[in-house]
Amino acid sequence: MSTPAAPATPGPARRAPWWPWAVAVVVLVGVVVALLLTRGDGDDAAAPTTSPTPATTTPTTATSPSATPAASPTATAGCAPTGDGPPAGADVREVVDVDGDGRPDQAWLTGGADRRIGITTASGATFSAAIDSASPVPASAVVQRVQADAIPVVLVDLGREARLWSVVDCGLVAPTNAQGQAYTFDRGFAGEGTGVGCTQDGGALRLAGLDAVSADGGTFTVTRTWVDLGDGGRTARNGAAEQVATGAAADDPVVTTAQQVSCGDLLAGRDGPVEPAS
Repeated sequence: MSTPAAPATPGPARRAPWWPWAVAVVVLVGVVVALLLTRGDGDDAAAPTTSPTPATTTPTTATSPSATPAASPTATAGCAPTGDGPPAGADVREVVDVDGDGRPDQAWLTGGADRRIGITTASGATFSAAIDSASPVPASAVVQRVQADAIPVVLVDLGREARLWSVVDCGLVAPTNAQGQAYTFDRGFAGEGTGVGCTQDGGALRLAGLDAVSADGGTFTVTRTWVDLGDGGRTARNGAAEQVATGAAADDPVVTTAQQVSCGDLLAGRDGPVEPAS
């Protein structure tokens, strides 16, 4: 019987190489970094963006050269700015709104050989008309709106007569009579009338020529002739005539009014421009 061989003595254990682990760690770190970077990009894309505040909502000061004033609610109303305003030396008075923008306007008169009646609106428009008259009496004016369609009119008292203009399309237009001539009111010079007035009729002021005639040297008969403006103020026609007073004393208001140029409560020489002394 044979004897079994003695078992072999084991040698020292063999270690696994270290570099695969190092490579794995490097790869793992790279993957984590890549994931973090990718997540950051996604967060930026998903984050809500804030739009720049519009410049119009940022208050600007009057000294800022780029400041643009906001449009006012009445920016489209009124006459467009034109001209340089009232001439130097003109008598300027505030009057009623003639261009419909809700703001009072200005009327003015210049003196001398080239005297003119003019309007300068609150919106900055200036327009005028020459006063062609040989009357030596200094002119005075009154501005008012008449009739149900609220036509702006300018009455200019020249002593001998009163001239009439309407404000039409941001300009002064002399309404024409049935003969195609500029409509005028006699102030006692031609024997056809003595004054101009505006009386409430149907809820609106209505233009009329007035005539105060003395029958016996002490009392007066006053006649009123309505004047109707047509075509937006481009024409003027005489309407019905009626007696408004008989046997009135010289100081009766109905007589004194018939000898003046007025419109409603506004009186030429008191409530409007007066021609300055040249």
